[in-house]
Amino acid sequence: MPSASCDTLLEDIEDIVSQEDSKPQDRHFSRKHVVPKVRKRNTQTYLQEENIPPSDSIIPGIQKIWIRTWGCSHNNSDGEYMAGQLAAYGYKITENPSDADLWLLNSCTVKNPAEDHFRNSIKKAQEENKKVVLAGCVPQAQPRQDYLKGLSIIGVQQIDRVVEVVEETIKGHSVRLLGQKKDNGKRLGGARLDLPKIRKNPLIEIISINTGCLNACTYCKTKHARGNLASYPIDELIDRARQSFQEGVCEIWLTSEDTGAYGRDIGTDLPTLLWKLVEVIPEGAMLRLGMTNPPYILEHLEEMAKILNHPRVYAFLHIPVQSASDSVLMDMKREYCVADFKRVVDFLKEKVPGITIATDIICGFPGETDQDFQETVKLVGEYRFPSLFINQFYPRPGTPAAKAEQVPAQVKKQRTKDLSRVFHSYNPYDHKVGERQQVLVTEESFDSKFYVAHNRFYEQVLVPKNPSFMGKMVEVDIYESGKHFMKGQPVLDAKVYTPSISKPLVKGEVSGLTKEFRNRLGNQSSSSSHIPETQSTSSGSRMVLHMQRLQQDSALRTAVGLALLAFLLAFLVKVYN
Repeated sequence: MPSASCDTLLEDIEDIVSQEDSKPQDRHFSRKHVVPKVRKRNTQTYLQEENIPPSDSIIPGIQKIWIRTWGCSHNNSDGEYMAGQLAAYGYKITENPSDADLWLLNSCTVKNPAEDHFRNSIKKAQEENKKVVLAGCVPQAQPRQDYLKGLSIIGVQQIDRVVEVVEETIKGHSVRLLGQKKDNGKRLGGARLDLPKIRKNPLIEIISINTGCLNACTYCKTKHARGNLASYPIDELIDRARQSFQEGVCEIWLTSEDTGAYGRDIGTDLPTLLWKLVEVIPEGAMLRLGMTNPPYILEHLEEMAKILNHPRVYAFLHIPVQSASDSVLMDMKREYCVADFKRVVDFLKEKVPGITIATDIICGFPGETDQDFQETVKLVGEYRFPSLFINQFYPRPGTPAAKAEQVPAQVKKQRTKDLSRVFHSYNPYDHKVGERQQVLVTEESFDSKFYVAHNRFYEQVLVPKNPSFMGKMVEVDIYESGKHFMKGQPVLDAKVYTPSISKPLVKGEVSGLTKEFRNRLGNQSSSSSHIPETQSTSSGSRMVLHMQRLQQDSALRTAVGLALLAFLLAFLVKVYN
């Protein structure tokens, strides 16, 4: 009700509006002239923010990975293959462990110290909150060890699936792939040889010709991991060698647990493979044979001597003897006697003048007596091996030798020292001072003062650091010798020969990015264009990921904007009507 003080009665609520106030139609008219203020966006800052995924999101393929490998050249080859696949997928391979998001630890199970380093690295990774993927022979042979619990593992025959394992680990899952590859029930050599890889040295290609062996040595843990012999077909090995030379490689290493046993499971043999390989080696490039046990080379001595005399094959062979005592060899189940070893070495030294024979010896094997050890000392003194790997015996879990009565630790250490003293009592290269040699330069010395080259007998020759020498065959005069090396001065006006048929890949560049591999990775990825056409670094793949995210976000913003515009138009129509 109106108050009593009002002079007039209000007939309608709108009568409250004074004459000066704007009418409703005036307000509607004014709306047409309202222009919304547009806030200017910093485009550069916006793009930078878009390239950085939200803190709570995980996009596999953009993280940094540090890879550490212990052990033999076979293990190093596996590490190169895993690095290549990860880089091809887009991951950044870093040499700085502290910068890495994930550590890929590729282990060796031959001796206790190697496994100790592996275990300590796992502990350090966990302390630094790094994601961890384990590879190599340790987890393959004993995946149920307590310190491996809850961690992702990739088996030695599953390295072609490393991207899957790393991707799931990045997401916080624990994955274990430990199976063996088979074809119609027959065990295969392992992952394919044409996978991408990053060579540690772009000039050297390591090719695994087979995995596993035919022996059952009582001290060997590697057998538990690598299993029985499984050889790669000759044509696949030839294709891999040919591809390597096309990528600038000038030196090939053949590796396996026992190269001498190659082919026995597929109806061929090592000499047959080697004669095929030398046909594709360019002039000046070299082939180095890996380790072979005495039993399997005895059958092929004549052919092996001919191959080792080939100008493109190093006159070098690694033949482990382990002990010069037949009783110890029998306890080891080595399947040969000392006389067999001597027959191989004597024959090759006669037929391949100057050949380098490298060998291994284990000191303090269970049951080894002082007399047994003295037989080994005598053998070293007789043959004066220029390359000798002396190992103190370590009992490996699960092996028969670990269950036997052990030689006291102090005795093992003393025998190791005594044999080392014998080895260092002679200088194998003193008589070569003054020689003129052709050497192939492939790497830099540890102290960075010299380039490292090898002569015809795979003896190490240090040469001046002239960048024009790297990857080349150089003629040098030997002017100094040491226990493990010689030093050579390049001959003036001598021709520097280039064996590579093409320019080597840049260090860190991915080798062998086949179309099939790109397609396979594309199928694993959530988007079809995940793998770059060429790969010199992983930035290309990360850029593809970022561009895809930008495109997806842009499409979403466009759809939302159109919906809002439609809503606004509908509202205005309703107001005017």
